[in-house]
Amino acid sequence: MQLFTEWRTWERARADLEARAFPPADTAVLERAVEAARRWHGPQRRPTGAPYLEHLLEAAEVLVRGAGVTDPETLAAAVLHDVVEDTDATVNDVEAEFGPVVAELVDWVTKPPAGGPGRQARRAAKTAYLRRLREAPPEAITVKLADRVSNVQTLDRMPPDFQRRYFTETVTYIVPLAEQVGGERGRWFAGWYADWRRRFAHLG
Repeated sequence: MQLFTEWRTWERARADLEARAFPPADTAVLERAVEAARRWHGPQRRPTGAPYLEHLLEAAEVLVRGAGVTDPETLAAAVLHDVVEDTDATVNDVEAEFGPVVAELVDWVTKPPAGGPGRQARRAAKTAYLRRLREAPPEAITVKLADRVSNVQTLDRMPPDFQRRYFTETVTYIVPLAEQVGGERGRWFAGWYADWRRRFAHLG
């Protein structure tokens, strides 16, 4: 199973993009997205304690090194995919800095707040969100697939109960989305998730 953990910093990511002959203008768009994500997310950390930016760079790394994505707006959306859900930033803020395409992609992958208090309301909101992703455009689904790759590639670092719950959720709602992307990119995601399911088959 291929892991995507090389882009720990923007400097490492930029060096890789330069080695791949990415157009400087496209790299600049991604750099602006990284700077905005760093500003909006501030001191946030991942559940593992790692800087949150590492997760955002991993999602972009999945798209570039794995799925072969070169579109700068899709890559920017991958870096910004959590800013509306997890910070004070709004979709309008994203649009003001990065345009309507990036804002729409971020909006699609943003989980709405729960409709009421308690765990049941949160779960209902999340299930509705995951089901709605089936209606998203391929670029937004691609961002979500990359986001989940980053989250599940080291699933064994999380508590056992979370591992089983997240495995089931991923298999039920996320893995089938690869078919909707289609083409070479969809096949790549389908293949990666197939390898991942074999690696974590004990959770199924």
